[in-house]
Amino acid sequence: MNKRNKGWIVTVGAMGVNLALGCFYSWSIIAAALVKELGYTKTQASLPFTALILLSALMMVPGGRIFDRYGPRVCGVIGGICTGIGFLLSGYATSLPMLVVSFGLIFGIGLGVGYAGTIPAAVSWFPPQKRGMIGGLVVAALGFSSVYVAPLTQYLLSNVGIQKTFIIEGIAFMIAILIFAQFLSRPTADYKAEEAPDSSPSVPPTPQRQYTPSEMLSTYQFYLIWCMYAFGVVAGLMVTSQAAMIGTMQANIEWGFALVSLLAVCNCLGRFLGGWLSDNLGREKTLMLVFMVQMINMLLFRFYTNFSLLVCGITACGICWGSLLGIFPAMTYDYYGLKHSGMNYGLVFTAYGIAGVIGPITGGRIVDYTNSYNGAYLVAAAFLAIALVMLRFLKKPVDNPLNHEADALSA
Repeated sequence: MNKRNKGWIVTVGAMGVNLALGCFYSWSIIAAALVKELGYTKTQASLPFTALILLSALMMVPGGRIFDRYGPRVCGVIGGICTGIGFLLSGYATSLPMLVVSFGLIFGIGLGVGYAGTIPAAVSWFPPQKRGMIGGLVVAALGFSSVYVAPLTQYLLSNVGIQKTFIIEGIAFMIAILIFAQFLSRPTADYKAEEAPDSSPSVPPTPQRQYTPSEMLSTYQFYLIWCMYAFGVVAGLMVTSQAAMIGTMQANIEWGFALVSLLAVCNCLGRFLGGWLSDNLGREKTLMLVFMVQMINMLLFRFYTNFSLLVCGITACGICWGSLLGIFPAMTYDYYGLKHSGMNYGLVFTAYGIAGVIGPITGGRIVDYTNSYNGAYLVAAAFLAIALVMLRFLKKPVDNPLNHEADALSA
């Protein structure tokens, strides 16, 4: 089979896995039902989502190790099984701690391990000048899932209740993930993607130095990338976890699932646009643009008090948030190579888990105490301002030719 065609088949398989794994983006619909029907506070309703984001991000590290050692198909199978079990047990959860364990922890393991195998599997078949676009397509599928999951969840909640909603979705998503995982694979060690002759000079070629995780951790660039990633996605995670409630409080919108779907569409679009733009404009310049736009958006978010303005704010938030998930994987591979890409990006992605704690909890706490999200918007804007400052100090690690001999010996 033509290697290029094989790469696209793997990309489609990775997109399919993420399309099913992205079911967690419907949590704000479920959270609203927990608040309305079971009397949960907004902070309590955010806890399973927070646990999910944190654990899935942490599981990207062992998930990356599984990818590096056993391949992406094993990651996908583990992801599918844990997703199904997590949802099924959530259907029988009778307390908040049980829901945190089933949805947050068990599904979190599945999400982290499954997701860890999708991006590096796909981008490893393509040259650096296309990795932003390919990675953007794969992560876009994760965001696009809410386009169908949010209305589906709303329909199921209205007709069969919370328990059966979890059970039905758990079975369906598990089957879908297991099927698409069979299309995942990675190229052999001697495979080298053909470099584009007219490639953009903004994107560096594949580095000769293939950094191990420990070597990556010894560079200051890793810590800058990690902090920028965490600070950059706080705003998006805060808004997406509580979009339905924000719509009700600020614009008196009762059909908040529509805002969740809009955020998902924009998030999906941003992941592809961010990756594609970074291929052509450069990773650093694209990050600067995204950070600035999202910071201004957060400063203005408190003034979005009608439907039209809220739609504009949600659109900007989703695109900027999604762009970061398209840029940072490609930047990690640009800086540190593909040989240890699974675990290396897994370590970078732990930043997303920390942001998953800060964003939803900050939003829930502030609104519980002040009955307003204004303070949360200001916190998110401050984080983005710090990320902008950090970006000024970011430069690609210097490739030491003396290290190439060590790579050759360990190959």
